[in-house]
Amino acid sequence: MNVIFLSPHFPPQFYNFCDRLKGLGVNVLGIGDASYDAIGEDCRRSLTEYYAVRSLEDYDEVLRAVAFFIFKYGPIDYVDSQNEYWLELEARLRTDFNIPTGFKTADMDAVKRKSRMKEGYARAGVKTARFHLVTDRESCLAFIREVGYPVVVKPDNGVGASNTDKLSSDEEFEAFYRGKPDVQFIMEEFVPGHIETFDGITDGEGNVLFCAGQVMVKTPMDMLHGTGENVSYTQDVRATDLYDIGCRVVRAFGTRHRFFHFEFFRLDEDKPGLGRRGDVLGLEVNMRAPGGYIPDKMNYAYDADVYQIWAESLVYGENRSFRDSAFKYFVTHVGRSGQVEYLHSPQEIRERYGAWIVLEKEPPRSISGTMGSHVFMLRAKSVEQLREQAEFILMRADGQTWNG
Repeated sequence: MNVIFLSPHFPPQFYNFCDRLKGLGVNVLGIGDASYDAIGEDCRRSLTEYYAVRSLEDYDEVLRAVAFFIFKYGPIDYVDSQNEYWLELEARLRTDFNIPTGFKTADMDAVKRKSRMKEGYARAGVKTARFHLVTDRESCLAFIREVGYPVVVKPDNGVGASNTDKLSSDEEFEAFYRGKPDVQFIMEEFVPGHIETFDGITDGEGNVLFCAGQVMVKTPMDMLHGTGENVSYTQDVRATDLYDIGCRVVRAFGTRHRFFHFEFFRLDEDKPGLGRRGDVLGLEVNMRAPGGYIPDKMNYAYDADVYQIWAESLVYGENRSFRDSAFKYFVTHVGRSGQVEYLHSPQEIRERYGAWIVLEKEPPRSISGTMGSHVFMLRAKSVEQLREQAEFILMRADGQTWNG
């Protein structure tokens, strides 16, 4: 089997996808925009061969790299990256080289444009927030009069929370409208809720081989526009209503041969026209592994290896290694801000929670905005325990407590 993996060196821990494939005897063929020496020893060992291009944005360069690998190794079975930014490049390569396993260019709008995602959620019977595609000023104001302030604006085809803003007045709308970039924006009614996710891996028939869930105490928008602190934790998604809802969404979007990351709002209060407190609304679908350290959180919560499960889904069409894996721990991501002075030093945190800490990292600056500049990942046996951990880690020097 031959698998092309785009940008195998970033995010840094994603070389694990390649490593597990290679361990199953797959030819793992990397294409990236860093030199061979720059991708790191772990990444180099995980690949059968690496082809460096000056830019993954240069399609002709990437096309030549794929053609070289086909000439040397034969037909390509899969193209992947597990990176939202390169999904359209993956699809174009599958289309141009007639690689049948995965989304093609014609499928991209349905899984990349936030306005089109709402159609998939509707097919699954999941309600979403009302929206308007930003065109002329008057139609935007008419939509605002219908749903009321605040409203949320973001690129219709965007990555993460980039260029996402909450507008609470006519003055803020006018400033947004005058200064918005020249791309299609979507405007949505504000949802008073927090984000919960349904994350997992499917086989070629769309069956969910493994799944987990995250509760995001702070939304990505809060993180970008606040101090950059992050608190999120795993939950036993099979024990919640999100399991049935998520499986319906998997089927509605034709999610096959994929790691997926589906986002939902759970209402924290009643809102007319949307639902009652506790109701679930569809937010976004992401046809790749959840970002940051969430795959590692999944591993620590279930004593599993999602990189291995994903590799086995491609090679065998099934999860052979962790079929009976059960939820064991809540795993919390606590991200500290570089803008805040905290009461407790990292060493004090290690001394207090050493037995519970499973990972401590300083993420790359390019992704620290929604992760925190210094991350602690901890196991817990209960939500009460994980909240105590987060409160201690985020306690400020002035005595102010974290208000999650």
